[in-house]
Amino acid sequence: MGMNVGSGGEGAEPEVMVDMNTTPLIDVMLVLLIMLIITIPIQTHATKLDLPAGNPPPPPTPPEVVTVDVDFDGTILWNDQVVDRQGLDARIVTAAAQPVQPELHLRPNKLVTYKYVAAVMADAQRLGLTKLSLVGNEQFVDN
Repeated sequence: MGMNVGSGGEGAEPEVMVDMNTTPLIDVMLVLLIMLIITIPIQTHATKLDLPAGNPPPPPTPPEVVTVDVDFDGTILWNDQVVDRQGLDARIVTAAAQPVQPELHLRPNKLVTYKYVAAVMADAQRLGLTKLSLVGNEQFVDN
């Protein structure tokens, strides 16, 4: 291990520094980099799409909606009219035979037992009705 120590004499001349001063080169490089960044055009990432021109087709007619309520004691209401199980089956068959089936919105009461609701859903499936939805589920959420 060696150490470069000066001669310590007062009359001695200082050594010549042979390292290159890089500070001006770094300044020039930064200026050129900033000019390059400024002059590069902004890249827009766009995708060319061939969109159709003209008028959109008219919206389809809204589907017919049939509401089936199942009351707490198992009473079945088809569009607010009381029906028995045979009457419900007949109406489901009629609705399933239509070219555009209506939507069956099933609204069970909060207090009804599951077997009545399951029976209505099974009848709808068995008789060929494909558009069935449960409505009013927010009453079953505990706060």
